[in-house]
Amino acid sequence: MSNFKSFTLTQYLDVLSQRTPVPGGGSAAALTAALGAALLSMVANYSLGKGKPQAIENKIQKILNKSEQLRKRFLELVDLDAEAYLKVAQAGQGDAKAKKAALKGARAVPLEVGRLCYSAVQLAPDLVKYGNRYLISDVQVAVEFLLAAFKSAMINVEINK
Repeated sequence: MSNFKSFTLTQYLDVLSQRTPVPGGGSAAALTAALGAALLSMVANYSLGKGKPQAIENKIQKILNKSEQLRKRFLELVDLDAEAYLKVAQAGQGDAKAKKAALKGARAVPLEVGRLCYSAVQLAPDLVKYGNRYLISDVQVAVEFLLAAFKSAMINVEINK
């Protein structure tokens, strides 16, 4: 069982660059999504407590709560993707039924990454509208990370058909 989410950035990048079956592109996509969600959280944190009306503070707090929930799930998916790939590799050319089940599992993780990326991107417009105006570029970077992760996840869904 992998535990890449507990690796330092250096450790993760070192193992990602190795000739090993995992982590791979799916795990890296989930990590990229986690980075995007973390940037949304950062902007929300900077935007709270700035004397805004309570309704706006509440909206920003909801964004923060959701982005943190997403960030944590994306980190779990870093490991779950690696585990799903290892099951496909273990199924190999053997039993067709086992391989089909493993491929279904390997599609489930990137599908979830994609679905959650979509949810995370939906947080951006209100953060641009109500958040700290000096951090709009960070929201834009977050969206780019999330779009890249979404596209990468969909590539993995397609390859695991």
